[in-house]
Amino acid sequence: MPFISTKTNVTVTPDKEELLKARLGKAIEAIPGKSESWLMVAIEGGIPMYFKGDGSQPTAFVEVKIFGDASKDAYANMTKQLSGIYEELLGIKPDHLYVRYQGGTDWGWNGNNF
Repeated sequence: MPFISTKTNVTVTPDKEELLKARLGKAIEAIPGKSESWLMVAIEGGIPMYFKGDGSQPTAFVEVKIFGDASKDAYANMTKQLSGIYEELLGIKPDHLYVRYQGGTDWGWNGNNF
């Protein structure tokens, strides 16, 4: 049950959105037991964002939430993949990208909790 949320000041065209969604679907596999088959993705582009007081550079904040938890190595591998994806698709340099991971077991789906 992973969820990846992206907030960026870059305008994300429908074509880029589709590519980003597909690439995130592959990247989630860096976390053992996770796959695109349960992945939910949200992409908010073109929003005002400032990093170090400057809003002129492509910037993004990405949240990765999962049911359960993962190792630091898995998260490090995923951060490396995400850095490449956002730089390639949206021109966001790794030094203008924050990634936050959150695990937990309090998740609900289909009218019930796990």
